[in-house]
Amino acid sequence: MSLLVTGSVGIDTVRTPFGYNEDCIGGSAVHFAMGAGIFTDVKFLGVVGEDFPFDLKEIFQGRRVDLTGLEIRKGSKTFRWCGSYQGDMNEARTESVELNVLAEAPPRIPDSYLDCEYVFLANTAPALQMELLSQLGSPAFVAADTMNHWIVTANDDLKELLDRIDMLILNDGEARLLTGQQNLITAAKRILEMGPRFVVIKKGEHGSMMYTREGDCFILPAYPTPVVIDPTGAGDSFAGGMMGYLAQSDRVDVISLRNAIVYGTVVASFTIGDFSIYGIRSATREMIDDRFDFMRKVTQF
Repeated sequence: MSLLVTGSVGIDTVRTPFGYNEDCIGGSAVHFAMGAGIFTDVKFLGVVGEDFPFDLKEIFQGRRVDLTGLEIRKGSKTFRWCGSYQGDMNEARTESVELNVLAEAPPRIPDSYLDCEYVFLANTAPALQMELLSQLGSPAFVAADTMNHWIVTANDDLKELLDRIDMLILNDGEARLLTGQQNLITAAKRILEMGPRFVVIKKGEHGSMMYTREGDCFILPAYPTPVVIDPTGAGDSFAGGMMGYLAQSDRVDVISLRNAIVYGTVVASFTIGDFSIYGIRSATREMIDDRFDFMRKVTQF
């Protein structure tokens, strides 16, 4: 089944204890599509400025990504993010942000995208996420991401969005901020009361957890990666692996969701192994499946 992703396409500058990577390819939609494109056909919706220096057709070579929805907007500049990581690298420190084209009108949705069965609304303003969703037909499954900024500045819009989606994916700090609950179990239940059927809470090096409206719970550790080079985009590629698997299997039940979270975890483990998209770009489905099997073994008891 086809999968639509909309989100940012950007130019990143990142510093970690392992080095400095200036003006590299970034953005939530890019990292998501690199992960999801391993599993299924991805319809990519995004906008960049005239200054965008990368060839996305070349970057996505070997991935099943349709770039019909990529707009190169004349007279505009591409979104830029500069950040750094220190210590355990669980959280990025934003040094500077230039919204540029992301502060303008969103890209037009091609007609060929309107009947996508699976949709992922990557991190952006909740009002824009709802605007996109309103233009689609009746997708079978919709998931969304968010961040602290929107929880604080667009809380009403975000809560309206939550009533229109099937799954929310966010990190532990965001879950606590959204709900006012320090206990993540309680926070997950509060989020489900806001509308979605499923919530996935990412916990960085400590893995992730899923709760469902029916009371099912799944907790998974992170893949045991000995070296973390650059965590940028790990959360987006995690979502890409999850949604890519769900769209490929065309099933959304407890078993498929658990498998999807394992695949997302594995995809993210490749992303953090190098700067930008170069860790996940080199991963094949065979490599992904090998790590999936390893995770199955180490979590059995």
